[in-house]
Amino acid sequence: MATIVRASGSVPRPVGTSMLISGTGIIHGSLSGGCVEAAVVAVAEEVLADGRPRLESFGYSDTDAFAVGLSCGGTLDVLIAPVFPGTVPAAPAAGAPCALIRRIDDGADPGPVFIADPAGTAATAARLLTAHGPALGMMLGTDPAHAAARLAPLLAAGSTGVVELGGGPRIRPGGAECDASTVLFLESRLAPPRLVLIGANDFSAALARQGRMLGYHVSICDARPAFTTPDRFPAAHEVHVQWPDAYLRAEADAGRLDARTAVCVLSHDAKFDVPVLAEALRRDFAYVGGMGSRRTHDSRQASLRAAGLTGAELAKLHSPIGLDIGAATPEETAVSVFAEIVAARSGAAASGQPLRAVSGPIHPVNRLHAS
Repeated sequence: MATIVRASGSVPRPVGTSMLISGTGIIHGSLSGGCVEAAVVAVAEEVLADGRPRLESFGYSDTDAFAVGLSCGGTLDVLIAPVFPGTVPAAPAAGAPCALIRRIDDGADPGPVFIADPAGTAATAARLLTAHGPALGMMLGTDPAHAAARLAPLLAAGSTGVVELGGGPRIRPGGAECDASTVLFLESRLAPPRLVLIGANDFSAALARQGRMLGYHVSICDARPAFTTPDRFPAAHEVHVQWPDAYLRAEADAGRLDARTAVCVLSHDAKFDVPVLAEALRRDFAYVGGMGSRRTHDSRQASLRAAGLTGAELAKLHSPIGLDIGAATPEETAVSVFAEIVAARSGAAASGQPLRAVSGPIHPVNRLHAS
């Protein structure tokens, strides 16, 4: 298994992307869209032959455009390691959260630690050590509590990336101590982020298709049973006939919505829009958008202020919804809205401008990121 553990500059795929290479030459997945795959396969053949993992770096050389590397100018660090039967426990059900912690420095590798419920088991360092103490003790050294305190919030947030614990004593398999820097690769997979669509109409149907394709768990809610039927929205995972503000409040209070959640209010009806937007804007969601004209937006803002929302809460509302790309059809509108959702989740790193109109690296320097 070849996995991107670090990336900088302009790179096609994010940290955590993996490619599988079998002993019979079968390949699943890719790391760069063709730039480094042949070289990775060559190294994988060596790994399969001697069973020892390698950490390889791939970049671009201006002096030799035909050298192995990334023509886009980025750099990838790729961990190429053997996967034997029993190396990793059986994966949980599709979509279930999980995490894997591996040592990638030159020290003795005690084997990966698999965590089936990172947000629950690893919510605190104490719970993390209680559940995985013996295995993590071999990996984290003589002060596992300090290391676990570093890892616990990253696991709970679904982060993927390299964690450097610095130098100091470490316990090797067998009980011997040594001084060396410990470098871990943390790979997390949370449950899919939620996309909550308020209003049962053609725009919701198009956004449901787009959201499902992009890996969201899609829910549609509307209080009108005649319009809110599952057969109208085959791409949605859930269709609910309920007052939208009550539904959103119940989902959030039950812990089924988090900081990755996107809420799109598309119902064009103030008696639905204002209460559910007030509920959403008081929560810590990644994106809250409201469909409507500029006149509708102004009226809605006044109603939300009258409902007691603060200026900071109102500033989180993306309304009128979407980016200005000239969208007309529901399908084009879905592209416009999801472009804005992606930009909002990317934060300050995304300008929303055409790439030809901005300068600097296309991709920011890689940091730990949440799945």
